[in-house]
Amino acid sequence: MSTLNVLPEAMPDTQPSGSYTSENIKVLEGLEAVRLRPAMYIGSTSEQGLHHLVYEVVDNSVDEALAGYASKIDVVIHVDNSITVVDDGRGIPVDEKTLPNGERMPAVQVVLTKLHAGGKFDASTYKVSGGLHGVGVSCVNALSEEFDVEIWLNGQTYEQTYSKGDPTSKVRQTGVTKKRGTKVHFLPDRTIFTVTDYNYDTLANRLRQLAFLNKGIEITLTDERTTDPKSGEFKMATFKYNGGIAEFIKHLNKGKQVLHDKPFYMEAEKGTLVVEAALQYNDSYSETVFSFANNINTVDGGTHLSGFRTALTRTINAAGQSLGLFKDLKESLSGDDVREGLVAVISVKIPQPQFEGQTKGKLNSDISGQVQSFVNERLGAFFEQNPQVAKRIINKAIEAARAREAARKARDLTRRKGALDGGGLPGKLADCSEKQPDRCELYLVEGESAGGTAKQGRDRKFQAILPLKGKILNVEKARYDKMLGHEEIRAMITALGAGIGKDDFDAAKLRYGKIILMTDADVDGSHIRTLLLTFFFRHMTELIQRSHVYIAQPPLYKIKKGKFEQYIKDDREFVKVMVKRASDGMVIRYGENAAALEGRALTDFMGKLNDYIGFFDKANKRLRNEAVTAAFADLFAHEGKDPSKRADFETQDKIKQLRTKLIEIGKEAKFKGVSDPMLDEEHQTWSVSFTDSNGAERKLDWTLASTPEIRQLFGKHAQIKEQLQPPFMIEYVQKGAKADADDIVEEQQTEGVAEAAAAPGTAVQNKGTKRASKLPQDPVEKKSARDLFEFVIEQGRKEYDVQRYKGLGEMTAEQLWETTMDPDRRTLLEVKLEDIAGTEEIFTTLMGEDVESRRRFIEENALDVKNLDI
Repeated sequence: MSTLNVLPEAMPDTQPSGSYTSENIKVLEGLEAVRLRPAMYIGSTSEQGLHHLVYEVVDNSVDEALAGYASKIDVVIHVDNSITVVDDGRGIPVDEKTLPNGERMPAVQVVLTKLHAGGKFDASTYKVSGGLHGVGVSCVNALSEEFDVEIWLNGQTYEQTYSKGDPTSKVRQTGVTKKRGTKVHFLPDRTIFTVTDYNYDTLANRLRQLAFLNKGIEITLTDERTTDPKSGEFKMATFKYNGGIAEFIKHLNKGKQVLHDKPFYMEAEKGTLVVEAALQYNDSYSETVFSFANNINTVDGGTHLSGFRTALTRTINAAGQSLGLFKDLKESLSGDDVREGLVAVISVKIPQPQFEGQTKGKLNSDISGQVQSFVNERLGAFFEQNPQVAKRIINKAIEAARAREAARKARDLTRRKGALDGGGLPGKLADCSEKQPDRCELYLVEGESAGGTAKQGRDRKFQAILPLKGKILNVEKARYDKMLGHEEIRAMITALGAGIGKDDFDAAKLRYGKIILMTDADVDGSHIRTLLLTFFFRHMTELIQRSHVYIAQPPLYKIKKGKFEQYIKDDREFVKVMVKRASDGMVIRYGENAAALEGRALTDFMGKLNDYIGFFDKANKRLRNEAVTAAFADLFAHEGKDPSKRADFETQDKIKQLRTKLIEIGKEAKFKGVSDPMLDEEHQTWSVSFTDSNGAERKLDWTLASTPEIRQLFGKHAQIKEQLQPPFMIEYVQKGAKADADDIVEEQQTEGVAEAAAAPGTAVQNKGTKRASKLPQDPVEKKSARDLFEFVIEQGRKEYDVQRYKGLGEMTAEQLWETTMDPDRRTLLEVKLEDIAGTEEIFTTLMGEDVESRRRFIEENALDVKNLDI
């Protein structure tokens, strides 16, 4: 029986009120509801929802591991931001199932196309699982423009493809195999998601957590968009922790001074409930607690977390009383006091847990009392057996209680006074006239000088400027009350108006919708920006989570010629501008027939060639030979929706042609061997491989051709295949007066400049002789498309001063407004909090007390530095 979601359609404005009939009721069947209301199922259509797709698929694989059938999970991010998840579990069943309406359908198709269908409703199949509602992977299918599943089951390989939830092929057996498990590949639908780029750290954080929470399971994450500059291999991480959440605690405390050597770990089964908890205290002033239910990170907490916190506060207060440590304390320790410096993980596994919503952010199951009694008993026994550890922990909490009182007094100084109290905002704040917070921006500017320039260049209506003198206090190494006594930090807190601290902070009182960090691009500017980010991460995390914190991005380049100036935001735009300027007046002849490219066709070709070279370099990282990569593309690339075709690999015809080409290339490249065509029994496709001069074997087959980077290469190659034929001859032509006049008008319209802005190679009336004299007098020949591209860029730079910006001080107030502060032209980077554990580690390493870990970090990453001031 298919799931029906009934929604009233919006009535047209012309329809008279009161005519609400059955015609206004729309019935959404199956996955149609998911596509219409995706946020209901995956939380959002932005970054959170995009990553949630991966979690849904991975959670199914983890459930196989919990059931005892899987031990390894591989996750791959491809260059087109598609995802592949592979596990070695039992494999999704493919035998036919009879539905309640009598329809027969393969079980895998039921799982992938029917809501509330899956194995999680049968307690004998999965005793504990993260997937409960049977909508996870079917939602991923519905929200993917491409979805492919490959299953290795009972010695056979089965495949099926989908698009937007609809099958585009039947389940078919494609070969035999010795493997077992499931491979899912999907490309999120770009018409639904507002963000389509996956964040490696976000996925790494989740996968790391899963490995910590499931002892012994091995999870790998590979990012094919990024390669290691030293080895040339794809960025990859492997997560496997036999120590479970106790190792998680060690990971979180890496680089910190701990109060006791080993994390305290406790585990128990209470009926059907399994509870695990681990904790360790360090000498910092912040709290880091993660809670999980059935491996799902309950970011909003729930009954298990509240039970843990209540037990922790009661147990520490009881231990302090019994040890006689509270003689000078006026009142009991609060929850905040006992959690200062705490790093803890609480994980529960429970059949049929109750969550709030499909994204499972909060646990509602009534287990608070069971968790509380468990922690009371185990932690109390630990304190009795380790009185010295108990004293260190309790004395730290007592110091926190005393500091809390001192901080309360200091915090009063940061509170903004009321209208009758006579102002209260920092004196150096240049405020804006707009009072609606979501329309206001606050620029935190490095230095009084740059602050003065920003004040002159800003729009006073909605932009406020707060100059910061010198480097602010490193809050990673400072106690709360000391931080609140620092003048620059107090000025920031007062200007923001939201207060600080758990009792006083209220994001609703924030006076500015955007807080923009504007520092120089040199070492000092980076340091100041890091200090500011440390402050926001440690003490105003909610502002980052609510998307209030941004980083200003001044332009990367300025090109200048005479009175003409142009700002360019990044390297890609720089290439585009250089090509446009260089190609004016240029003719490129290609191939044996010397066909010509000029004007708009030439500009279009150079843009596609730039993309092609980028795709070529990514694809070549797999094959490590440019001639082989080019031959592969030349033989197998197709135009249209499917740039690579399986049919080309189902016979030997093209594979034999490729083999002949490999033998020819191998003579010069000194290959150690080229194989005969080989049949892949698992997929029933043909392949050929070669062994390069270093002894590494490279296989060219359908699996390689269907990877996203090869598909991108094939697609772009097919578009410009004709023009990629060498040799390339570059010539210049003199233009007539009419053409010159047209060019000048176009330049003035698009860039607002006179003939001084014209590109090299343009002969301007009355000045044509001078301009033409600077053109190459003889044609220039280039043997490869890459050499051609580099030559054109070089020509574009001629006669222009190219400046790469480092700091704000290099700009006037007008330039700062035009490039960095004008909402219509500027670029801002939003600060996001993706990987809390990873962020915690980075701030601790770079800003904390552990000099040794910081030295080690610098040594390990020194060779990867891109911009260095000396």
